Amino acid sequence: MTQVYQTQCNKFTGTDFKELHQKTLDVYKRIRRRSKRRTYVRSAYFKKDKIFLELFWQHLFDKKIWRDRARRIKYFPAGIDLIQNSRFEPKSKENPNKAGEIFHRFTGITKEKDIFHVQIKENKKNNQKFLISIFPDK
Repeated sequence: MTQVYQTQCNKFTGTDFKELHQKTLDVYKRIRRRSKRRTYVRSAYFKKDKIFLELFWQHLFDKKIWRDRARRIKYFPAGIDLIQNSRFEPKSKENPNKAGEIFHRFTGITKEKDIFHVQIKENKKNNQKFLISIFPDK
């Protein structure tokens, strides 16, 4: 059984992608102002290592269905809170398509008791970590 981190944030409300995207960008811009180059947050679990965020946006816009994008983007503030504060061990497995990568999946729960997952990709060569995806539990 995976330990679940209780976030201090609620998910965003609404169903319109444009509205949700604007709310998410406001949070992202606050984070981006703190770094001069690549946008990142520091992770408690990975001993304050940087987790870079730009891959999240690329992965999000690879999704063809707008409803799926909206469903995922609602959990952005809760996902950032989980990355920054959770010390629970994630489920980790090697990428079956690339031997030099590990996927870490953290599980969290919002104040409203909605369960969601955050997936982080770790490059074994240079030890860089990237936020790939935030998505609700089925």
